[in-house]
Amino acid sequence: MRIAIDGPAGAGKSTVAKLLASRLGYTYLDTGALYRALTLAALKRGLLNDQTGLVQLASSQEITITSTSNCQRVLLNGEDVTEAIRTPEVSCATSLVARIPEIRELVTAKIRELARGGRIVVEGRDIGTVVLPDAERKFFLTASLKERARRHLREAQKRGFTLSWEEQLRQIEARDQQDSSREVAPLKPAPDAVIIDTTDKTPDEVVEIMLRHLEGSS
Repeated sequence: MRIAIDGPAGAGKSTVAKLLASRLGYTYLDTGALYRALTLAALKRGLLNDQTGLVQLASSQEITITSTSNCQRVLLNGEDVTEAIRTPEVSCATSLVARIPEIRELVTAKIRELARGGRIVVEGRDIGTVVLPDAERKFFLTASLKERARRHLREAQKRGFTLSWEEQLRQIEARDQQDSSREVAPLKPAPDAVIIDTTDKTPDEVVEIMLRHLEGSS
């Protein structure tokens, strides 16, 4: 089956999706990486504020995703950008690229193609509502704003980036606003999604909750 996991930045989607895919022996797909790769390409060319240029750029880029149950590599025009797309600069700008309808159409078509075979855990922000509305199982992860900011700050520090707590909090708030207020595919739970608050839960505890739901509905 196809399992959709949505939620805001810092809710734990990536960690949980990888663990769940590993437990099930499924492929893992982080759809945000596609938008991040396009954002990286746009930043390199100075096109972030040029919507027409962004659409033209997106249609000309070759993005290759190599996924296993707990690992994903991203190639942009043959170059491995798996780490480069995780910088704070890319994180802040991705919502600006992802809100453009033509780009969402391109990325949505790519995701559907990758998920066609099933046995996949797909995480993003509109998987259960727009990309795979017919996915067999859907989850929506959330957490408090402060907890999500704390997680992102810790991840940024692990990658060697220096951010203040206040700056990280502002970034998360800005991304929440951009993701939830955009006209096309705003961030929201699918009507049939299981909503899980991960604030006080470990990734393993969240996966156990998911597995119970999967077993109970199978």
